[in-house]
Amino acid sequence: MTAQIIDGKGIARSLQAKIAQRIQELTPEYGRPPGLAVIMVGNNPASAAYVANKEKACLRVGITSYGKHLPGNTTQSELKAIIEELNDNPLVDGILLQLPVPPHLDSSELINTITPSKDVDGLHPVNLGRLVRGEAGLRSCTPAAVMELLKTIPLDLAGKRAVVVGRSILVGKPLALMLLEANATVTIVHSRTVQPQEITKAADILVVAAGQPNLIKGEMVKAGAVVIDVGINRLGDKLVGDVDFAAVSQVASYITPVPGGVGPMTVTLLLQNTLWSYCRRYDTHL
Repeated sequence: MTAQIIDGKGIARSLQAKIAQRIQELTPEYGRPPGLAVIMVGNNPASAAYVANKEKACLRVGITSYGKHLPGNTTQSELKAIIEELNDNPLVDGILLQLPVPPHLDSSELINTITPSKDVDGLHPVNLGRLVRGEAGLRSCTPAAVMELLKTIPLDLAGKRAVVVGRSILVGKPLALMLLEANATVTIVHSRTVQPQEITKAADILVVAAGQPNLIKGEMVKAGAVVIDVGINRLGDKLVGDVDFAAVSQVASYITPVPGGVGPMTVTLLLQNTLWSYCRRYDTHL
């Protein structure tokens, strides 16, 4: 068996075209396009690359970017004041704090300062609470991207055994809740799990977000499983995922590549969340 590739880049391109078309329709009606503010503190090269990608994507679909690129010595109080100013700005529909922030800053307090209706990364406790309760709200971009990718393959999640490797608040925990909402039976594997390979091998859907290159080997995957690789790791001059792609692609039925899988969709869901927030302000549909 050779797995079919889930082309995140192509799926993202198609979804971005729909977002751009909807923005074109709505902008004349409301007198302005949606606005997104991405806040970056310091000069982390990986963060700078991610922010640049997000700002280019905004330009492609017609979202106005209100980027705030701040020096690494920005204080907690200064950053809170900037967030509060963006909360009050009627042209800004979405606010994203690029993580990680420098160690002297409290990211939890900063995220909690963002107005929930503008929290386009879905990390505010109000939005996470809505996810737990199954209510409409802004969903974390990377887990939501995984769910969008799963919709593109002929697979009914109901009753399937889904295993998530990793329990971060950014990916693992919200994704487990989203899969549960889709009626999958969900298990989380983490660093303290005993004999994790027995659990991963039983998965119909295996999503890996552990931050360890090539962690998942072919013998850890059930024949015919769907494998979604969220990891992005740099090995020398190469980007690799958390899944040993060469080995696992010989076992799985579908697999996402790294790069070109989940990453482009995460950026796309950020755009979609910004449009969703904009539409909610004007009480119109996405």
